[in-house]
Amino acid sequence: MEQVEFRGGFPVADSAARSFDATDARRAVEAYRFFYPVVSMEAILRGTRATGARDNVSAPVLVARPHHVGFTLNSDTPYLGASLDLGRGPLVIELPPGPLVGLLDDHYHRWLVDLGLPGRNGARGGRVLLLPPGYRGPMPGDTDAYEVVRSDTWRVLCALRALPLGGEVPKANALLASVRIRPLAQRDAPRAFAAVDRDDTPMDTTPLAWEDNLEFWRVLHHVIDTEPPVAELRPMLGLLAELGVEAGRPFAPDARMERILTRAARQGRDELLVSAFASRRPDRVVWPDRAWEWVGLRPENGAFERAGSLDVEARDRWFAQAIVASPAMFRREPGTGSLYWLGLRDADGGYLDGARAYRLRVPLPVPQTLFWSVTVYDAATRSEIAADQGQAALRSLFDHLEPEGATHIDLRFGPTAPEDTEAPWIQTVPGRGWFAYFRIYGPRQAAFDGTWRPGDFEAC
Repeated sequence: MEQVEFRGGFPVADSAARSFDATDARRAVEAYRFFYPVVSMEAILRGTRATGARDNVSAPVLVARPHHVGFTLNSDTPYLGASLDLGRGPLVIELPPGPLVGLLDDHYHRWLVDLGLPGRNGARGGRVLLLPPGYRGPMPGDTDAYEVVRSDTWRVLCALRALPLGGEVPKANALLASVRIRPLAQRDAPRAFAAVDRDDTPMDTTPLAWEDNLEFWRVLHHVIDTEPPVAELRPMLGLLAELGVEAGRPFAPDARMERILTRAARQGRDELLVSAFASRRPDRVVWPDRAWEWVGLRPENGAFERAGSLDVEARDRWFAQAIVASPAMFRREPGTGSLYWLGLRDADGGYLDGARAYRLRVPLPVPQTLFWSVTVYDAATRSEIAADQGQAALRSLFDHLEPEGATHIDLRFGPTAPEDTEAPWIQTVPGRGWFAYFRIYGPRQAAFDGTWRPGDFEAC
């Protein structure tokens, strides 16, 4: 920005106009980055409804595949994603006993509570009473039988996965189908919440169509205009208001502001992807002799908080490539939850290229108590890679990845099948960069102390 010109202590008109443009542009980029998770959450809720699901009534159930476009979804477990509307009053979420893993996130993409195995009741199931903003109405007489959760927003995402232990996907699907969500006043009514099979139905729960253009701000305005203000967001909501994105006020930017907001969306999106895929943070490195990186940089909690401040770079990095956040997702403790490693460079430091062939050597056994997987994602869409092969994951639950007596297994990646037709292989697409997540469910100590580590991707 050029320096503001003053005469007699007052800014010159033309110079002041340029200063306004620079100020608005700077505010817009920072607002874009801060509120990107909000727009991402709105995309999840809209994408869920687009499958035919109805708020509080039904939800899609699926095992993610390439035709399910969603940020770093995986094919390891069936998903249930329910859009909830608290504008009609409190809701009761009843979980059956079993290996469920999930959470509730509010419309601002903030964690509310863990459900299932990482939650208060573990595998025992139980009831959650979800209360709307400012609720002061009647409560059930047996409140102690519920885990009471208060939301600051009217709309909430309930995301659940069922672990298909032993590879029994039908059993896992049946577990998800037995989840019940009802209004508090009908908590004991027989009407069932419907889990609708969407395995073969294309779905898009990403903001890709909006993230680099003016529509991003229209979507954000819709959320801001339909949700109560949240105290912790007041400074950033004030910044948004200066850009014309304000509750109770139509979003009607003039030509100047349209140009600024459109450029800011493009710049903000690009800066988020730099945070995700070109980070300089030293704490992203898992092992000094490997290219693998931590996806989540704050293992302390699910809110990206560190002592005295919010880790905005860690937050940007996560939401540029992933969705929802909770303490269980970031915890680095043996035997609990899952861990996520990001592989986007080969052993020589280059980005992974869809036109080249690679080998990934995985020592055996992998230190897990449940299962492990490697999933390949398109760098532009941050969703499962879409190639003719039609698969994007190699999963220990379903693929023969740990041959008896073997000390390692070589996984292969590239545009054409390897000559060794028995080798586990994921097809990549020339002209498309890609990255991989290595996931371990129920990781053992060796996954953390460095006594076990996978190799790097090696060109072959």
